[in-house]
Formats: sequence, C-alpha cells, structure tokens
Amino acid sequence: MAPDPNASAEYPPELSRLPPGRHGLPREFVVHNQRERLIAGLAEAIAENGYASTTIAHITRHAAVSRRTFYEHFGSKDECFVAAYDTVMEQLRERVDAAYQDEDDWPHAVRAGIAAMLSFLAAEPNLARLSMVEALVAGPVVVERYDAAIRSLVPYFEAGREGRPPEVLDRLSPTTEEALVGGMVSLISRRIIAGRGPELEQLLPDLVEFTLTPYLGTAEAAAIAHAG
Repeated sequence: MAPDPNASAEYPPELSRLPPGRHGLPREFVVHNQRERLIAGLAEAIAENGYASTTIAHITRHAAVSRRTFYEHFGSKDECFVAAYDTVMEQLRERVDAAYQDEDDWPHAVRAGIAAMLSFLAAEPNLARLSMVEALVAGPVVVERYDAAIRSLVPYFEAGREGRPPEVLDRLSPTTEEALVGGMVSLISRRIIAGRGPELEQLLPDLVEFTLTPYLGTAEAAAIAHAG
C-alpha cells in the first residue's frame, strides 16, 4: 500500500507538519513549515528509496506539497538534503550537549551524552538513516559536514584526559579520541544499515565501556557502563 502523504509522522518540533486546509496562520509560519515538511518528506523518501534513487516527486509526495513549492525553498535535491542534515545535527547536538552538561562528573557526563544520542536516533529511524548512513553518499558538501559533525564529538572525550595520572596519559595517543568517536559511529551506522535502528539504545553499555576504558581502566568503565 502506498504511504499516505497526509499522514502525520513523529518528528522533532522543527520537523512538524502543517495541518491541511485553511488555517489562518501567518505566511511566515506557513513558509517555514512548508520547508520543514519538505525536510521531513526527504527523510521519508530516502528511507523508502535510498538517496540515489530518491526524486523530487518522491519528496513532494511525502511532504504533501507541490513541485512548485519545493523549488520555492530548494534549488535541488542536494540542497534539500544539506538543509535536512543540518537540521538533524542541530537537534542531535543540542540533546547530547544538554545531557552531557547536566552531569557533575566526566564519566557520567559521557554516559549521559551517549544515551541522549542513542535515544534520539532510535526514536527517529528515518532521520538516523539520513544523518548516519545516507550522508556518506550524498556528495562532497554533505560529507564535509559529516566529518565536521564527527569531529565536534571529540572534545567531549578529550575532557577525560584532565586529572588523569601520567601512566594513563602516556598510553593515550594523540588520535585516541578520534578513534573512539569513529568506532562508536561505525557501530551505530552498522546497526542502522541492518534495520535495527529502533534497537540502538541497547548499545549504551557497550559504547560507554568502550569509550571510558582508555581513561578509567576496564573495571571502573564497566561499572559505570552497566549501572542502572
């Protein structure tokens, strides 16, 4: 059965849909909302067809807007994808940073940040696929943004070096944090590709233990990772 283009989807507030019909809302709101509907429509179309096979018609059908409306907001599918990626990553960064900053000590802040990331991606499987999988095949502009997003996670882990004894610092290479982030993102991406996006929160203990072990040692990292 073909998807209902007017059906509501569970997206963050920035990707909410505008009810059909006469609504009496200011034009500025309508224009903004149409743009967000197109972003949501792109995510749905990509989840259904993959980025390479997604067309403008797929996007507009899922967004329930006209082709003319699409071109009022975006010059191409690529431009729409960049806007979608930036929107998703802004949402993700806000959630991760808020969770991280809410904790008093670094190990639990890392755990909270990873938990927030997994929770968001698990709740939004279409956005997870768009940002973690399809971004790598969407062209050089998006790949640059993807690399920048990955690098933006490095400082959260670099903070774990503070106050560590010399023997710990000696075993940390200059690229330890990049390797940890890369390994974490790789595992998340593989789960999404396998169609197990909604199960991502199950990765929390493994990812926390993996990222904390270089700084805390196996026993302490495992204790924090498997805490209730």
